[in-house]
This record gives sequence, structure tokens and C-alpha cells, in this order.
Amino acid sequence: MERQLKFFFKFLEEDKKLSENTLQSYKRDLKQFKRYLEACELHYNRVKEDDIKDYIRELQEDGKKASSISRCIASIRSFYQFVLRNKKIKVDPTAHIQSPKIEKRVPSVLTSKEVELLLNQPKDIDLKGIRDKAMLEFAYATGMKVTEIISLDIDDVNLKTGMVTCRHPDRQRNIPLGTMSLRALKEYINDARDIMIKNEDEKALFVNVNGTRLTRQGFWKIIKYYKEQAHITKDITPHVLRHSFATHLLQNGADLKAIQTMLGHSDISSTQVYMQFQDENLKSIYRKAHPRA
Repeated sequence: MERQLKFFFKFLEEDKKLSENTLQSYKRDLKQFKRYLEACELHYNRVKEDDIKDYIRELQEDGKKASSISRCIASIRSFYQFVLRNKKIKVDPTAHIQSPKIEKRVPSVLTSKEVELLLNQPKDIDLKGIRDKAMLEFAYATGMKVTEIISLDIDDVNLKTGMVTCRHPDRQRNIPLGTMSLRALKEYINDARDIMIKNEDEKALFVNVNGTRLTRQGFWKIIKYYKEQAHITKDITPHVLRHSFATHLLQNGADLKAIQTMLGHSDISSTQVYMQFQDENLKSIYRKAHPRA
């Protein structure tokens, strides 16, 4: 992809005669997209429409404005139209992608009972069960995005302090691990991971049955499997666990600013969407407690 980006940027500069500011905007958008593809282990010429939609969802969760996301989509679309014309791909994955609407969608969340039911499904009787238990507990305990979780290295977790460091090229954040998550993670690292990896130089925290870094698709399949085992009718994705993490923290009195920090939202307005669930919780308490409710 690096090679094709160089050709594309040269085309924009020499043929399209774009201004320096506009050119830099294209570069920022596409380099960020390239990092995302690398984290997901996706090659640019194998990207599908659903992969683009997943990326848009990530931008929304990062608190990007609709106008910024629309610009990103335009940059990515221009790149794919360029490589399509140069016959590097056969189908443009952005052909049917539309810019996001301004209004924010209400995030889907699980109840505390549903979370407990889901997290109780993996059994620590084999290596895969130990890993899956640690991974699901970790996802709910940290609220991290699936791309962030699969990108973690073993050194990003400090078992002594019970903290995980989520790293980005331009920033990083530290997130605490709960007791249950820390216990499951210690069991996975001490009793399963070293057996699962085939190469001692493997840095990935969570690995697949082949001993290499777990993929985004692998993570989704694991969650889907345990959702069905738990007979939960709601659609459960890594995003749903992230939403549930934030909602349950807020409902139990956590500070909105602290939740924003843990989620990695650049704009607190992205975190404020969870306030509606707190409002519903307060209404429920009021109806049960007030004599004239």
C-alpha cells in the first residue's frame, strides 16, 4: 500500500495540482487508514465494503465529527478510484459507502445479568477456554475497541499494578483492570499463552490456536460463539461490550470525564451519549422510591 500511496500523492500534487493544505489532509486521512488496515492485518486490495464500514464506526467512536468522517471517506474513495483505474483492484470497496448522518445512534448495551451470563460461558478446562475467558473479561473490564485489544503486546500489560497501556501513534492511555479480569488474565498468561505460542519472539497478548496474533475476525467469531452458548437474543459485538462497559460505569456513579479518558474519546460529546441510560436508571429509581411517583 505504501507504494500505491506514493503514486497517488504524486498524482494529486502534479496532475491535480492540489494545494499543500489539501494534500496534507489527504495524507493524514490515508496514513491513518493505512495504520488501521495494518492493525487489522488487512491488505488494501482485499478490503471489502464491511471493512470500510467498520473503520467509519471506529472514527465515530473516537469522537470524530461527521464532517471529518465525510472528508476521510472522500480521501479513501479517491485513493480506491485511483488504484481501480490503474487496475490494482477489480472492485471499489467504497462504491456504495455513504457519509454518516449527523445524529448519533443509540448504542446497544447488555444488562449486568447478560454480561455475567456471557462471561461465564468460557470454561478454563483447556487452553482455548482459558484464553477466551481472559479475553472476554478483558474486553468488558477495559472497554477497549477490538482493534486496540488485538494490537496489544504482552508488555502492554502490567500484572503487578493491574493496568494496561493502550498505545496509539499520537497518544496513549492507561486503563485499570478489575479483579475478575486480572485473575483471568494471569491464568491465561501463566498457564496458557506460553503453550499456545510457537515462537518465543511472539509479542501479541492474545494469540490464536496457531500461536500468532488474534485477528479482528477471530475475535468476533469467539464472541458470537459464546453469545449463542448463552442463548442471548441481543446482537453482541465487541462494540456492544464497549458500550456496556461505559454505561454500567456511569450507572454506578463513575465520573463522565474519567469514562471519556478510559474510552479514549477525544471529544466528551461522544461520551455524553451514555447519559441517556443514566437518566433511565434515575427514572426507575424515582418510580420505585418516590411516594407519589
